[in-house]
Amino acid sequence: MTKLKFDDQGLIPVIVQDAETNEVLTLAYMNQESYEMTLKDQLMTFYSRSRKELWRKGETSGNYQHLVSLKLDCDQDALVAKVKKDGPACHTGAESCFNEILYGEDKQATIDTLYELVQGRKENPQEGSYTSYLFEKGVEKILKKVGEESTEVVIGAMKEDHNETVFEISDLVYHVLVLMVEMGIDLAEVRQELANRHVVDKKVKQERMQ
Repeated sequence: MTKLKFDDQGLIPVIVQDAETNEVLTLAYMNQESYEMTLKDQLMTFYSRSRKELWRKGETSGNYQHLVSLKLDCDQDALVAKVKKDGPACHTGAESCFNEILYGEDKQATIDTLYELVQGRKENPQEGSYTSYLFEKGVEKILKKVGEESTEVVIGAMKEDHNETVFEISDLVYHVLVLMVEMGIDLAEVRQELANRHVVDKKVKQERMQ
């Protein structure tokens, strides 16, 4: 059995990542008890160095982190946990505790970060923001834009213009995300639907081979 190497205070650092996006969410610490509780309940449980007590992420906020996988480094003195989270990881309300850029630029752009940006424009409208404008106009305006951008994708593809099609697909994806936020549809719901279809497809293929 692999033995964890806890430090002199009986702690081991844990890097927590989003299982879907691989974004680093937080750095926390575990002792032997919180480690065992995490494995038992599949809910991230840590040890607070400031409060000198165990704490389960989400107990007060409801933003639980469900354990997906746990890895140990080569020196056996650090862990990486991948989780599915029920809400923001940071107590400030941010998705990740790592937000302040000290050097360079964070150029990573994902469907998740774009969704969060769109959601932020709905919750906190900003003057001059096109996204906030769409939410202000309502679902009919949003649907009209989704239809227009779908047509633009078709036109670009019919012309076999690669760059134009990429550009129009990007516009379509953005407006679909706006529609999702307006309707309260989360990205996780879409991912789950796609996963369900994948399982069905595999089952059908297996049946055909029999």
